[in-house]
Amino acid sequence: MKKILIVDDEFEMRQLLRLYLQQENYQVEEAENGSEAYRKIEKNDYDLMILDVMMPLMDGWETIGQVRKISDIPIIMLTAKGSVQDKVTGLSTGADDYLVKPFEEAELMVRVQALLRRMQHNDKEDEVLKYEGIILNLTARDVMYQDKKINLTQTEFDLLEALIKHRGKVLSREQLVELIWGIEFMGDDRTVDSHIKNLREKLKASGIDKLLVKTVWGIGYKVE
Repeated sequence: MKKILIVDDEFEMRQLLRLYLQQENYQVEEAENGSEAYRKIEKNDYDLMILDVMMPLMDGWETIGQVRKISDIPIIMLTAKGSVQDKVTGLSTGADDYLVKPFEEAELMVRVQALLRRMQHNDKEDEVLKYEGIILNLTARDVMYQDKKINLTQTEFDLLEALIKHRGKVLSREQLVELIWGIEFMGDDRTVDSHIKNLREKLKASGIDKLLVKTVWGIGYKVE
């Protein structure tokens, strides 16, 4: 049974999310602030975290920053704000997806299921993808370069995998959305830009000097 951590300072919202998730047979735990969430993630394994942005003491953006130091857990960010900048900020700090309040149960479940589906591991022998010294273990879902691990979020990993598998071909934002999130994705395809920006920064910080992921203006992205 998949285990999901809900992080929200509002009791009513936590109970609503718990109700939705338990109806779909997910195991649910709660945290009422970012500090409590961080402590729980240190001690437990979760398959997904649903995280509110507007919380006292440690807001959702700061919580993501702290959690990303110790875990690559998939994160859906809940926000009452729908501006592009708020979405970009959340995705830039390491969230995998976002959902604007108020939302329908169906939309929440589509996003949860899509993200969990992407995380499904294969029990067969490790499948490995290699390119320009980068090694992607598609089963363990980790990335190595010159014997050092590159810490990517699940979405960044999926983007790198898709681009390398289709190397030499330009993938539009719409194609990447369909490959990564699925055709049921209800967000803005510009979400791709934020994740690509983060991916490039992490590749460069790992010692990959050249621009591996290239922008094809007006179309999308490609790996040569």
